[in-house]
Amino acid sequence: MENIKQDILPECELHEEHLDLIERGRARLPETTELYDLSDFFKVFGDSTRLGILFAIDGAPMCVCDIAAVLGMTKSAVSHQLKVLRQNRLVKYNKVGKNVFYELSDDHVRDIIEKALEHIEE
Repeated sequence: MENIKQDILPECELHEEHLDLIERGRARLPETTELYDLSDFFKVFGDSTRLGILFAIDGAPMCVCDIAAVLGMTKSAVSHQLKVLRQNRLVKYNKVGKNVFYELSDDHVRDIIEKALEHIEE
């Protein structure tokens, strides 16, 4: 990306619509309802605690007690965030005896958080 003053964005000097680009952009645009759903989906990632949980359980299932210890939080606070993650199908759980182990719901979740981290580390 070019070094541009942060407060000044370059603009076209001439108002000219490029119909081929407009059509291509419109063709790629999801339906309005899908955009709302996608926006809601990304809002779930807007909480550092939920992201911490996702990273903590990436690679190995963990119970609430272990996640709370990793993040230095209470079990209640972790449980609350796990509920949000579960409702958005980002985590799943498996009950083993009296323990409940949480893990990422699938590789797509792993890909999303890894790509996001890769992006901010550039």
